[in-house]
Amino acid sequence: MSALICGSFAYDNIMVFEDRFKNHILPDKIHILNVSFLVPRMRREFGGCAGNIAYNLKLLGGWPLPMGTVGGDFRPYRQWLGENQIPDRHVTEISGMLTAQAFITTDLDDNQITAFHPGAMNFAHMNKVASANGVTIGVIAPDGRDGMVEHAAQFAAAGIPFIFDPGQGMPMFNGDELRRFLTQAAWVTLNDYEWQLMQDRTGLSIEQITQQVQALIVTRGADGSSIHTKEKTYDIPIAKAKELVDPTGCGDAYRAGLLYGLMNKLDWETTGRIAALMGAIKIESAGTQNHRFSKDDFWARFRESFQRNL
Repeated sequence: MSALICGSFAYDNIMVFEDRFKNHILPDKIHILNVSFLVPRMRREFGGCAGNIAYNLKLLGGWPLPMGTVGGDFRPYRQWLGENQIPDRHVTEISGMLTAQAFITTDLDDNQITAFHPGAMNFAHMNKVASANGVTIGVIAPDGRDGMVEHAAQFAAAGIPFIFDPGQGMPMFNGDELRRFLTQAAWVTLNDYEWQLMQDRTGLSIEQITQQVQALIVTRGADGSSIHTKEKTYDIPIAKAKELVDPTGCGDAYRAGLLYGLMNKLDWETTGRIAALMGAIKIESAGTQNHRFSKDDFWARFRESFQRNL
């Protein structure tokens, strides 16, 4: 029983500017901006939504099957997938292209300037859902636009239920396109900002969406999350993090928890709490794929965090 996770793979290049942008950007000269920031600290992380969700689902003991398009520079990432026993047979290399890259510069006030190069991600539509065997559930995560559209249609045609997770890819779609995704998906998950954007673009309410999908999941950071179904809304508390280090990738970790619960036919109260704990564990580590835990440790912490057993 595998989860086909359609989405991006990327290298995250994270740099720290040991000053404040505001000290070097002149407001009255913004129209002729020409600045350079010395960044003595830099790290390169494995990222991308498909890679992050697959990594977290594997930690939980699930069976991820990521699908994405990458460039000729993907070898270190592919080796990392192998070390973590994550299948790469549906990770397709595009000749002459680079893997998607994010270049993120953060200043001492935690302001960020980011440039993103999609690279091979734009060829996601070259992968086909039908090429994967033994799939019982899917995910449409941020990816190339055509890939997201075609993979959703392919999941629907194959009768494979999937989570629609538009994330940062939502601005690529208009209201009609988003409404089409909702007719195809079994579940939709958004953060609170994305939920507001979804409402604005589609004109649909919670009640209208839950008439079409089995659940609408909205995350609200430190305020927890809500799982809306046709019958009931489940308010899911946060799990307390030991320290707040890096929120990047917390949403992907949360979605891996949702996948695990759905694949194991757990109730929404339990599934939501697994997802919340995954987000808390992720935020305690820098980077999106550097946290680790044993299954015994996870369930012990689950009991401690929520005073309940699986």
